[in-house]
This record gives sequence, C-alpha cells and structure tokens, in this order.
Amino acid sequence: MTILPPPGRAEVIDWLAGLGQRPPGTERIDSMELAWLVHQVEQRYGVELPDEQLERMTTIDAAVAVLAEVLSSHV
Repeated sequence: MTILPPPGRAEVIDWLAGLGQRPPGTERIDSMELAWLVHQVEQRYGVELPDEQLERMTTIDAAVAVLAEVLSSHV
C-alpha cells in the first residue's frame, strides 16, 4: 500500500483549477471550490474530513494546513 503525502499548495491550486478558471492570486476558497477540494481529498486519500476542519479551510494556505493535519493523523 502506497501512502501519499499530504498535498502542498501547488497541488491544491491545481485541484481547484480543475473546477474552472480562478483569477490569478485568488487566495480565498468559496463553497463550491471547498466541495470540489473535499471530493478530491476523499477520492485520493479515502478519508472523510470532519465538519470542524472544513470550516477552517477558507484560504488555500489554511486548506493546506488542515489537510496536512488530517492526513498525517490517518497514516
């Protein structure tokens, strides 16, 4: 079984770009992007993100930090 490292900033931005065009330099994550990001994480890592963690994922950097926390605890 291969353990994937938590996604970094570039990977999160790539995933969000898969949903559609984002203005360059946009840091905030809207609700549709958050749903897309959660779907990507659940599909790739097989984990469910708790609601209290989702509430913290309002920016790209915050999402990266939350994903690192959650995914490192599921190793």
